[in-house]
Amino acid sequence: MTRSILFDTETTGLDPDQGDRIIEIAALELVNDLRTGSHYHVLINPERDIPPEATRVHGFTLDDLRDKPIFADIADDFLEFIGDSRMIAHNAPFDFKFVNAELKKCGRPVLDYASRAVDTVIMARKKYPGMPASLDALCRRFGIDLSERGTHNALLDCRLLSDVYVELIGGRQRGLGLSGPSQSEGGEAGARQRRRVTGRTPRPMAMPDEGTLARHRAFLDGISNPLWQREK
Repeated sequence: MTRSILFDTETTGLDPDQGDRIIEIAALELVNDLRTGSHYHVLINPERDIPPEATRVHGFTLDDLRDKPIFADIADDFLEFIGDSRMIAHNAPFDFKFVNAELKKCGRPVLDYASRAVDTVIMARKKYPGMPASLDALCRRFGIDLSERGTHNALLDCRLLSDVYVELIGGRQRGLGLSGPSQSEGGEAGARQRRRVTGRTPRPMAMPDEGTLARHRAFLDGISNPLWQREK
């Protein structure tokens, strides 16, 4: 079993070195690259003003967050949730820099980027060179519903990114594996397992009727010098 954490932050600005702070953090647990339903989500009082241009991105004002905990109050809960799992984020350097700045500020150990970070922006650019790699663009590419996305929201963005991530690593068929009930077990038990892993009901495959087979034979008979009848 491989556990990883997909996470996202919203902030007061673009650079913690200039005093910007986290105002929202969300994280989803993935096991074998699929969501388990376990998540962490908290709004945070940034202990400073929120510029209007930042509010236009995520929709939060300081009045919305005055009664929320400061980062130091939630740091231990966050660290407990993520454990030592690898950390997946869209534009991971941005989120890691902010989280580490907050952890350092409250005297907690920082996250090691080199050993833990997985950046879905880099993954997307490798898979689709020259194409847009924003979260919105990737959702549109993979047909992922964006109707709930207005202003940025860390928890919703995590859920969207988890669907994008699955597509970037090869699609939902990855979860089927090469053994066990998803491949070898038939009947309703196998169907239940496939629905659990993929979230989709397998489509039944009907055998062609005799009329369809006859039309196919007639079509093949009409092909001049077909490849499959040539001598090797």
